[in-house]
Parts: sequence; structure tokens; C-alpha cells
Amino acid sequence: MKLKLTALLLGTSLVLAACGGGGEEGKDTENQAGETTASAEDLFKQNCASCHGQNLEGASAPKLAEVGSKYSEDEIKNIILNGQGGMPAGLLDESEASVVAEWLAAKK
Repeated sequence: MKLKLTALLLGTSLVLAACGGGGEEGKDTENQAGETTASAEDLFKQNCASCHGQNLEGASAPKLAEVGSKYSEDEIKNIILNGQGGMPAGLLDESEASVVAEWLAAKK
């Protein structure tokens, strides 16, 4: 009986391991430079929206609905990479920060 249970568990583990992963198809998009990176909105929702609000309206952090009229794209990228006030540095890597900064800079 123990042998059958062990074989069943091992077989189930192998099947589940073979089926897992690969769920990345819809996550990435191709940008103009040909690099694959998540879209700005997806990155924002995953990393920023919990503090800045789903609709850029602000929550525990400032609203970003018109952040492009206050900061340039480079300034926004610098804030994303290095943090500011209560915002920690390093939430996004260099390429992700560029994508999000470009998107936010257009919010005027």
C-alpha cells in the first residue's frame, strides 16, 4: 500500500511539474527597440498601484494623474530608480523604470 501511495504521489508531482510554468505569454509585450518588457500599465499595477492608486489617484502616496506636468521623464525615472520621500528605491529595474517613466511623463 505504501509503495502504491508513494508511486501515486511521485507521478502526480512529475505531471504537475511538467504542466507548471510557461504562463508568461500574455505578460510581456515588445517595445519599439525590440526588447521584451512588461507594459507600463502592467508594471505600474504590479509595483506602484498599491500606494499610488489603480487610477493614479493617490492613496498612501501622491497622486500621479498629472505627474508629467510636474516632472520630466528623466526626473520620473530617477525617482523610480532611487526613491523619494517614503518611496523605496529599486522597485523596478532600469528598463522597467524607463517604460513606466515614459508612460507617466505623458500624464499631464
